[in-house]
Amino acid sequence: MKLGLSTYSLQGALNSGEMTVLDVIDWIADHEGEHVEIVPIGYSLIEEPSLIERIKERASARGLDISNYAIGANFDAEDDEAYESEIKRVMAHVDIAKALGVGKMRHDVAFRDGASTEQFQRELPKLAAACCRIAEYAEKQGVVTSLENHGYFLQGSERVLALIDAVGHLNFKLTLDIGNFLCADENSVAAVKRTIGKASIVHLKDFYVRAENARPGEGWFATTAGNHLRGAIFGHGDIDTREVLRVVKASGYDGYLSLEFEGLEDCRLGARLGLDNARRLWNEV
Repeated sequence: MKLGLSTYSLQGALNSGEMTVLDVIDWIADHEGEHVEIVPIGYSLIEEPSLIERIKERASARGLDISNYAIGANFDAEDDEAYESEIKRVMAHVDIAKALGVGKMRHDVAFRDGASTEQFQRELPKLAAACCRIAEYAEKQGVVTSLENHGYFLQGSERVLALIDAVGHLNFKLTLDIGNFLCADENSVAAVKRTIGKASIVHLKDFYVRAENARPGEGWFATTAGNHLRGAIFGHGDIDTREVLRVVKASGYDGYLSLEFEGLEDCRLGARLGLDNARRLWNEV
């Protein structure tokens, strides 16, 4: 197992200009991280391709693996032209993943609030076809692609596994985010048990959870059932993080654990404490 950080965790400092992605790599190394996950929000490897080599050089110099390259995508297009354009755009990012020397890449698949099971079943063949084409292209580049349980439409474990089965390609797996299942009101421990066998990388995340009638106010967002979530420092929230990590370890998973912090606290404090908690809990379970 290697524990590290998604650059998304320090998004606050990236957005404010206090840090660059190279500073984030240094920060991870300074806090005993073992890998960096590249999430190009606040910087662009398409618009600034020279960053690719600089990221590779800095990560190598600081002894960090580049674990994963994660981008957004949406194949739930209304017309064929937009659908094909999105597939080609994601394939261009596969080329970036190859240039980074990373063997794993996550792309999103679809975003839609409140979609019914019937609608999901109708959309599934089109979504699976896009993922399969990208997985086949990526395989030739030496890159394993994955979706994340992300975006409401594809957040619950049942739908995630249905898509992976529909794609039916060994080069297409799951970026397993232990916290995101809560957005679909699904217990994280149970969902991780169901999905860990499909994981290419595991995201560590924690949330505070409040019932619909709690009305906690600003800083919270709604789940599919109308409950409320707020990002927490890993180990401080309402997810049974110790049990989730026990399940992950018991499964035999020995890949990357990538912390994602998205709480209200200062991002550097949240990331530092989260890394410390994740490392301690992993060693205890």
